[in-house]
Amino acid sequence: MSLDFDLASIQDARDLVKKAKEAQQVLANFSEKEIDNILVSIVKSVEENAESLARLAVEETNYGKVEHKITKNLFASREVYEATKKIKTVGIISEDPELKVIKAAVPVGVIVGITPTTNPTSTVIHNAICAIKGGNSIVFSPHPTAGKCSLAAAQLVNEAAVKAGAPDGVVGCISKSSMKATEELMHHNDVSVIIATGGSAMVKAAYSAGKPAFGVGPGNVPAFIERSADIKQAVCDIITSKSFDNGMICASEQAIIADMPVKDEIIAELKSQGAYFLSPEEVKKVSSVVITPKGGMYPALVGQTPQTIARKAGFSVPAEIKVLIAPLDGYGPGYPLSYEKLTTVLGFYTVNDWHDACLLSIELLKLGGIGHSFAIHSQDDQIIREFLKKPVNRILVNTPSALGGIGSTTGLLPSLTLGCGTWGGSSISENLGPHHLINVKSLTYGIKKAAFDSKVTSCASPIPVKNNASSCDLKSDDIADVVTQVLKQLQLC
Repeated sequence: MSLDFDLASIQDARDLVKKAKEAQQVLANFSEKEIDNILVSIVKSVEENAESLARLAVEETNYGKVEHKITKNLFASREVYEATKKIKTVGIISEDPELKVIKAAVPVGVIVGITPTTNPTSTVIHNAICAIKGGNSIVFSPHPTAGKCSLAAAQLVNEAAVKAGAPDGVVGCISKSSMKATEELMHHNDVSVIIATGGSAMVKAAYSAGKPAFGVGPGNVPAFIERSADIKQAVCDIITSKSFDNGMICASEQAIIADMPVKDEIIAELKSQGAYFLSPEEVKKVSSVVITPKGGMYPALVGQTPQTIARKAGFSVPAEIKVLIAPLDGYGPGYPLSYEKLTTVLGFYTVNDWHDACLLSIELLKLGGIGHSFAIHSQDDQIIREFLKKPVNRILVNTPSALGGIGSTTGLLPSLTLGCGTWGGSSISENLGPHHLINVKSLTYGIKKAAFDSKVTSCASPIPVKNNASSCDLKSDDIADVVTQVLKQLQLC
């Protein structure tokens, strides 16, 4: 008799964790060199299969562009490996001869990775590399609409790891995706840490599972073009970013904020570089097909081309159009396109100066992007630095926001899991890397004498003994009195 789907998926989850635990216990004894050989094998295998994984992802989800998903797969493997290979995550990682402190890395154990439909293969690759780098195993729970491609990516990574000497099961993935299976993974006693990359509800569920978790939040990134900016380059950066994989990276721009003195120049440049400005009537039509009444996105239009979105809304745009731009007079429930849109649609606002841009940016971030990222295009360093005060953890300057946020065009750590800090309800405020997935032990020697109040430690001020009795003659009441006096002198009671 066969199990129903939910029961089968729960059993699948349990079997994967059991195998992952056994694999991790073996991997924990590997040297840094052995771990590196495994990572090199994974990178090579991903490079050879980046295109097939990308095609599988687009075919299954109908989101994004094959060529850009290839780029993301290579980024998640090659660039992440190159950026993290010198981070010490095995054995002794530092020694301080002056303070006499030795720090040693220890794996966290079995990790659960919850992956999204927007980056279904690249997130698996990235999180697996970070996990293995620290001597951990990882089991993935993919989004149900991307189960096949995520499973294929996990199997490819596991096979490449085994080929280089890793124990089988170091990377696993649920083949029967369900909420029940995900819950089983998150609450399993042998799971140590959760990495949740997905919707807000799933991230909250991960944080409430009773164990350490790393979650991410929505972006809703404002992009301010300040009057001193190189307008042509700023527009190029924004369109490049928003059209990359049809706008599905959470760090992609969601609204352009134009400085009034250069507004007309910005609009002209946007049009010349492939942006289509929606009429008021078209803004209403696009709003109704892209954003739900609760401010979320309709899944069918995530990661779609401007042509597809326009057709769904009942009009057409030329084939060369790269993004749709919606001029907006406000934000919030009355302005649906002011919310996060993981697709090729941007809001457009005009402000009098950078002070107004600051205020508007904060309001837009409050709609669902607080703590994540903010983009600014400017040549005025004093104004740029003013935005360090804003409630975001990535201020991205003169760069495509999507690519800058993940560390492709900036000096940030290359990553596809971007923390939002306490503002956004995340446990980390930076890009997730392998150093987050280890425990660090400290072996430390005494370097200074314990210093107490002289009244406590001085031999010249002994604890008085009642009735001048010797210590051998003390009765229980006397002992209690002495203990009380000692505690009082140590200020512990």
